[in-house]
Amino acid sequence: MRIGIVNDLKLAIEALRRVVAAAPDSSVAWIAEDGQQALDRCREDRPDLVLMDLIMPVMDGVESTRRIMAECPCPIVVVTATVDGNATKVYDALGFGALDAVNTPTLGPRGDVGGAEALLRKIELVRRMHRPMPRLAVPAVDRPAAALAGAGARDPLIAIGASTGGPQALVTLLSGLPDTLGAPIVVVQHVDAEFVPGLVRWLGDQIARPVRIAEPGPVKPGEVHVAGHNRHLVLDAAGRFDYREQPEDLPHRPSVDVLFQSLAASRRRGVAVLLTGMGRDGAEGLLAMRKSGWCTIAQDRETSVVWGMPGTAVRLGAAEEVLPIDAIAARVARAMTALDSDRPRPGADR
Repeated sequence: MRIGIVNDLKLAIEALRRVVAAAPDSSVAWIAEDGQQALDRCREDRPDLVLMDLIMPVMDGVESTRRIMAECPCPIVVVTATVDGNATKVYDALGFGALDAVNTPTLGPRGDVGGAEALLRKIELVRRMHRPMPRLAVPAVDRPAAALAGAGARDPLIAIGASTGGPQALVTLLSGLPDTLGAPIVVVQHVDAEFVPGLVRWLGDQIARPVRIAEPGPVKPGEVHVAGHNRHLVLDAAGRFDYREQPEDLPHRPSVDVLFQSLAASRRRGVAVLLTGMGRDGAEGLLAMRKSGWCTIAQDRETSVVWGMPGTAVRLGAAEEVLPIDAIAARVARAMTALDSDRPRPGADR
């Protein structure tokens, strides 16, 4: 895998060069010292991955990411001195199409590289995303009758999967939902668990709804629940959130497919949306949801940063509708209103 390094500090460049050398079958394609140079290099020689710094002269990493993804798209991982300290810029870059973010490895006095493991995991993830994904086989869950008859088992729910370019798409979708819509919302956004708290804070600042990390337990109405661990978020047999280790051979943890499959197997119904993203995670899960009676929507090609995940869903026939990002919220609201009107009321004939 050929990797471009973008950084204006010589020590950081050397640390990144050593990490790339340690990654299997990887090499440095080129080095750029600012965002404009990175854009020029990508136009001339598009690599398999770009390691993008944020704070640089001439053009910063946010604008460079935006321009690269618009003109010559390729996988980008933000590598910056402090992800938490640059949270706003990090999530702006993710919104423009960066895959993930990681702190810059450090070069010690003896030539040792600190913090290399996290970046090596990101490089391996990009490699795995270019391999064919195994078909997802999620074991059937034995659902006790008592659990299926539990309170709220049929309450409609909104499920959203997103990856490359997802943060900004999520803001557009979530901020467009009416305040009167009190259904729970569950989100899987491909980002390392270490950075989910920052993503949750950033989303909470952008929209009017409470945004929380999804924790094992009840699904609370009116809140946005974001998958927040390096495990798969599911809805369990009792209709509660839980995290699972299996399956282990998927590129993403958490996986949109695993969440969607668990929802398809549940008694809940609602609306499932697959937003912009590289790869195909969520497409088969969306198909399972459509077959089990969910309203399913995929973001269209024109408004997606990368039309990988939603495009695969469209080709599988998993999406009932394919819509631009600014039209999805209104469609979700209409579908949820219709589902809510069909929901059995307490005391109604059964």
